[in-house]
Amino acid sequence: MGNLRPSEIAAAGLDDWRQLYRALQARFVTGDFATGVALLTDIAAAAEEADHHPDLDLRYAHLNVRLHSHDTAGVTERDLRLAARISELASARGVRAAPEQLAAIEIALDTPGYAAIRPFWQAVLAMDSPRQDDELRDDDADLPRLWFQHSGVDEPRQRFHLDVMVPPEQAQTRIDAALEAGGVLVSDEAAPTFTVLADPEGNKVCVCTMLERED
Repeated sequence: MGNLRPSEIAAAGLDDWRQLYRALQARFVTGDFATGVALLTDIAAAAEEADHHPDLDLRYAHLNVRLHSHDTAGVTERDLRLAARISELASARGVRAAPEQLAAIEIALDTPGYAAIRPFWQAVLAMDSPRQDDELRDDDADLPRLWFQHSGVDEPRQRFHLDVMVPPEQAQTRIDAALEAGGVLVSDEAAPTFTVLADPEGNKVCVCTMLERED
């Protein structure tokens, strides 16, 4: 079973869910802790039945759910099936999803040759990524992913920056808010895949989506 492309995931019509990096994510607004526990219990039973288990993060008034296939390090058909089932369970309990609240953080490190520095970061973060040698990832999502971005040897630039992955429909809202808060637009040449912004001191951040740029 292979990983699905972002366009294939979008075509599945899972309105409650968004792909952020290599996982499907959803937030269900339960309103209180007891409802969250009940929905979590429903999901746990469905996961056991499917023999496929999501990451569940229960808070007082919402439940975060993250789905990906560990054996392929991405999103597969089994994730789509379980996502649809989880949405059915939430709907049956009168719980709505809030995709507009979703986001995921990646730390990007500019380097002309990541092979020399990757072992250090792998050791200090205790993370690995067997399928992608230009990143270190925590599949439990306790830590943000570290991505090694290729840069020129003599290119002067900020070495670390954040990548903020958001649902496509939320990207412009985030960008507009950042600009209104004193930020500046550095580049939108790669939009909607990513837009580069900077704070008033010049520190950069990329607002990213899973959409590919149309050439």
